[in-house]
Amino acid sequence: MSNSSSMAQFLLLAIADRRELQLLHFWLFLAISLAALLANGLILSAVACDHHLHTPMGFFLLNLSLTDLGCICTTVPKAMHNSLWDTTTISYTGCAAQLFFFVFFISAEYYLLTIMYYDCYVAICKPLHYGTLLGSRACAHMAAAAWVTGFLNALLLTANTFSLPLCQGNALGQFFCEIPHILELSCSHSSIRELGLLLISISLAFGCFIFIVFSYVQIFRAVLRIPSQQGWHKAFSTCLPHLAVVSLFLSTAFFAYLMPPSISSPSLDLALSVLYSVLPPALNPFIYSLRNQELKDALRKMMRSLHSTRFHNVPVFLGFHEALQCHNGPLIPCCFPVLQRPPDSMGFTVSQ
Repeated sequence: MSNSSSMAQFLLLAIADRRELQLLHFWLFLAISLAALLANGLILSAVACDHHLHTPMGFFLLNLSLTDLGCICTTVPKAMHNSLWDTTTISYTGCAAQLFFFVFFISAEYYLLTIMYYDCYVAICKPLHYGTLLGSRACAHMAAAAWVTGFLNALLLTANTFSLPLCQGNALGQFFCEIPHILELSCSHSSIRELGLLLISISLAFGCFIFIVFSYVQIFRAVLRIPSQQGWHKAFSTCLPHLAVVSLFLSTAFFAYLMPPSISSPSLDLALSVLYSVLPPALNPFIYSLRNQELKDALRKMMRSLHSTRFHNVPVFLGFHEALQCHNGPLIPCCFPVLQRPPDSMGFTVSQ
């Protein structure tokens, strides 16, 4: 096919050639998807329904869960479909939509993670200024900035990628639509603009990573002043997994986008793409959320309320609104007030 206007579909990379391995990949992706959907769904329900979690950290966890669900639902279902039905095709429009939503959700997630590290930095290093620096309005503005920046980044990269003439066929060397592999199909002289945009996005991501590292250096310095070794252990056991997940995401993403063609191979590309596109969104609920004691308490409370028999004792003639009031007390507004003290967002108590 000579150009993108006449291209009706792309051919994605087949994850495996043997039917048994294709079905194995299908069940593996299905397990990852269900685990991510369940974990993020529980987090969304707990944060929305428990007023104790209406804090800045709870608000950011809710947004992070939305981006995790978006990342998983953008790439994995199509890969599962192709593995199950032994096909590799994706339409031109579907490829453009998949690329846009993937870049949108993965960018917004990374910016939200940067904001969450800033939240932790303020909670640990500037506890007396927490209510001022992370009020409800400031949190809403920062979250909105993350979503808008991710949207603009996705729109710009997608529009420029699919405006390039494609001269090298329609076979993508990846199991989902990814910018580097689409650029390989374009005319060589037309990809300079897109490479410039990619470098800008990568520079922005690297700047966020420098800020995250700086925040953690300050957090570690503050933690080392804690006289209790138990406090050290709790702090480092919470901080280091956070930093490990971000480092895994960034290192694999940078390598996937900047890898020299001489060392590229289908198996290496597949492994790198899974490490930065599927694994972090699946691990985030367990690393950032389910290690939070307040969130675990809220989940236990929610599970107990679901198994409670009190709801069955509500008279049938009551309306739904009255039934909820009888069962759970007054309806809780989903708002995030300004805190008067820093939360236990890092998993250990901060002395003021």
